[in-house]
Amino acid sequence: MTRTVFITGASSGFGAACARKFAAHGDRLILLARRQQRLQTLADELDGCDTHLISLDITDQQALQSAIENIPEAFGKPDVLINNAGLALGLSGADQAEMSHWQQMIDTNISALVHLTRLVLPAMVRRDRGHIVNIGSTAGNWPYPGGNVYGATKAFVKQFSRGLRADLLGKRIKVTNIEPGLAETEFSLVRFNHDAARAAEVYDGTKPISADDLADIIHWVCNTPAHININAMEIMPLCQSWGPFRIDRQMSFD
Repeated sequence: MTRTVFITGASSGFGAACARKFAAHGDRLILLARRQQRLQTLADELDGCDTHLISLDITDQQALQSAIENIPEAFGKPDVLINNAGLALGLSGADQAEMSHWQQMIDTNISALVHLTRLVLPAMVRRDRGHIVNIGSTAGNWPYPGGNVYGATKAFVKQFSRGLRADLLGKRIKVTNIEPGLAETEFSLVRFNHDAARAAEVYDGTKPISADDLADIIHWVCNTPAHININAMEIMPLCQSWGPFRIDRQMSFD
């Protein structure tokens, strides 16, 4: 059966890689991102794949609702929703972080994700089939200095995914939270305000997860037998692991 796969943040990184992977297996695609030209370039690359492009800021709730209501009938309702759009901004401590950065992460990683899910989910429930794949992060499980609000948004995504599974018990709708660790996409470039040198330092001397690596995993998750649900999957490159608890040995309480 040909599915309609709805991918947000589709113009680069994990989203674009997922588009290529699902297109290669004959699925129809609804691709959403801010950058229209990048979306069109990707659609042209996927020659022969039915694609519907939505260019908007996913945090614009009115525009998002209108776009969902105007998806062409030929695409039907999404069978798979990949909530990939998200970002991290800055790496400052909580006392120095930009409030505008915090708000943008909350608006994108939380508010937009739950709004789109709410727009798409009722049709899945009516048809009694579907799959929601949320892109979380290891930062939602394990804190690190400067991760403050970004990590908190991904912890929300993890718990929201669990809540969806609880709400959807008895329905043939799958929910999966994918939690990647160190991955080389535009993530660090965006985090560091397009400072390419600083972004490159993040991956220096490593072999991180690639966008294609994650797309392969997501495609597999979306093709498990009907009775199997992958609740969550945490993925790190072999070069990454946990560290010891940090201890400040210079603190004085005199």
